[in-house]
Amino acid sequence: MISSILLAAASVPATPAWNPTVGIIISISSLVMVLLSTRIEKPLVGPKFPILPISIPTFVGAMAFGHIIGIGIVLGLTNIGRL
Repeated sequence: MISSILLAAASVPATPAWNPTVGIIISISSLVMVLLSTRIEKPLVGPKFPILPISIPTFVGAMAFGHIIGIGIVLGLTNIGRL
Protein backbone atom coordinates (compact mmCIF):
# COMPACT_ATOMS: atom_id res chain seq x y z
CA MET A 1 0.00 0.00 0.00
CA ILE A 2 2.70 2.50 0.93
CA SER A 3 4.84 1.63 -2.08
CA SER A 4 1.92 2.37 -4.45
CA ILE A 5 1.43 5.79 -2.84
CA LEU A 6 5.11 6.58 -3.23
CA LEU A 7 5.02 5.40 -6.83
CA ALA A 8 2.09 7.74 -7.56
CA ALA A 9 3.92 10.67 -5.93
CA ALA A 10 7.04 9.99 -7.99
CA SER A 11 5.18 10.38 -11.30
CA VAL A 12 3.96 13.96 -10.77
CA PRO A 13 5.01 16.14 -13.72
CA ALA A 14 7.06 19.27 -13.18
CA THR A 15 4.95 22.39 -12.82
CA PRO A 16 6.10 25.84 -13.95
CA ALA A 17 6.66 28.71 -11.57
CA TRP A 18 4.01 31.40 -11.77
CA ASN A 19 4.67 34.08 -14.36
CA PRO A 20 2.46 36.54 -16.27
CA THR A 21 1.95 34.04 -19.10
CA VAL A 22 0.40 31.54 -16.68
CA GLY A 23 -1.84 34.29 -15.27
CA ILE A 24 -2.96 35.36 -18.73
CA ILE A 25 -3.79 31.78 -19.74
CA ILE A 26 -5.89 31.20 -16.61
CA SER A 27 -7.58 34.61 -16.93
CA ILE A 28 -8.54 34.03 -20.56
CA SER A 29 -9.87 30.55 -19.85
CA SER A 30 -11.93 31.92 -16.93
CA LEU A 31 -13.32 34.70 -19.14
CA VAL A 32 -14.25 32.19 -21.85
CA MET A 33 -16.06 30.02 -19.29
CA VAL A 34 -18.02 33.06 -18.00
CA LEU A 35 -19.03 33.90 -21.58
CA LEU A 36 -20.05 30.29 -22.23
CA SER A 37 -22.07 30.22 -19.00
CA THR A 38 -24.60 32.60 -20.56
CA ARG A 39 -25.54 29.73 -22.88
CA ILE A 40 -26.73 27.38 -20.12
CA GLU A 41 -30.43 26.71 -19.77
CA LYS A 42 -31.13 28.74 -16.61
CA PRO A 43 -28.21 31.10 -15.86
CA LEU A 44 -30.36 33.40 -13.71
CA VAL A 45 -31.33 30.99 -10.91
CA GLY A 46 -30.29 32.46 -7.57
CA PRO A 47 -29.17 35.97 -6.59
CA LYS A 48 -28.53 38.13 -9.62
CA PHE A 49 -25.08 39.49 -10.47
CA PRO A 50 -25.34 43.29 -10.77
CA ILE A 51 -23.28 43.71 -13.97
CA LEU A 52 -23.38 40.47 -15.97
CA PRO A 53 -26.51 38.70 -17.24
CA ILE A 54 -25.82 35.67 -14.99
CA SER A 55 -26.42 34.85 -11.35
CA ILE A 56 -23.74 34.83 -8.65
CA PRO A 57 -23.66 31.01 -8.34
CA THR A 58 -23.27 30.71 -12.13
CA PHE A 59 -20.42 33.23 -12.04
CA VAL A 60 -18.60 31.43 -9.23
CA GLY A 61 -19.03 28.06 -10.94
CA ALA A 62 -17.83 29.41 -14.28
CA MET A 63 -14.76 30.99 -12.69
CA ALA A 64 -13.92 27.78 -10.84
CA PHE A 65 -14.30 25.72 -14.01
CA GLY A 66 -12.23 28.29 -15.91
CA HIS A 67 -9.42 27.88 -13.41
CA ILE A 68 -9.56 24.10 -13.77
CA ILE A 69 -9.43 24.37 -17.56
CA GLY A 70 -6.63 26.96 -17.34
CA ILE A 71 -4.54 24.74 -15.08
CA GLY A 72 -5.00 21.89 -17.55
CA ILE A 73 -3.84 24.12 -20.40
CA VAL A 74 -0.79 25.29 -18.43
CA LEU A 75 0.17 21.74 -17.48
CA GLY A 76 -0.36 20.54 -21.05
CA LEU A 77 1.78 23.33 -22.50
CA THR A 78 4.45 22.62 -19.91
CA ASN A 79 4.37 18.92 -20.75
CA ILE A 80 4.96 19.53 -24.47
CA GLY A 81 7.67 22.11 -23.73
CA ARG A 82 5.89 25.25 -24.94
CA LEU A 83 5.74 27.00 -21.57
